Amino acid sequence: MPKAYWMAFYREVKDAEKLAAYGKLAGPAISAGGGRVLARGEPARVYEHGLRKRTVLIEFDNIEQAAATHDSPAYQAALAALGDGAEREIRLIEGL
Repeated sequence: MPKAYWMAFYREVKDAEKLAAYGKLAGPAISAGGGRVLARGEPARVYEHGLRKRTVLIEFDNIEQAAATHDSPAYQAALAALGDGAEREIRLIEGL
């Protein structure tokens, strides 16, 4: 079964305090779901139409684990804390 990757792309951080509150809840929720943060921060380089915006890459053992973590009550509480503090998108993708 292929690994899965949760990619978060932040278009805009509107409220740093809400983002910090989200981080305090999201980190433990993702770890509890089996996620391992592989990278986070602004890209060192961007190419083509890439944006120099905050990006997070998290590895899971499989796509079901990643989706279950996202949909879990603990992670949903983190999203509630984030509220309108950031504009972003999440992509879940299976590895090869």
